[in-house]
Amino acid sequence: MKIFSILMLMFLIGLSISVSAIKNLFSAIIVFMVYSLIMAILWQQLNAPDLAITEAAVGAGITTVLFVLTLKKIKGVKK
Repeated sequence: MKIFSILMLMFLIGLSISVSAIKNLFSAIIVFMVYSLIMAILWQQLNAPDLAITEAAVGAGITTVLFVLTLKKIKGVKK
């Protein structure tokens, strides 16, 4: 289980670097959502299910929806 946590942390580092380097805003939002889901998995591994559920709901769910709606409203997503 320790190897899994280390791999997830390395993946998180890669995601955090890539979300700031991506030029396409929609792609950055998707990477941010994946980052939040990985964080939820890590919170569950640390025996903090309340934080895991909150991270999944707020970080990956509500925040992603708000970012996508905002991007659509400012015409950042081309149809």
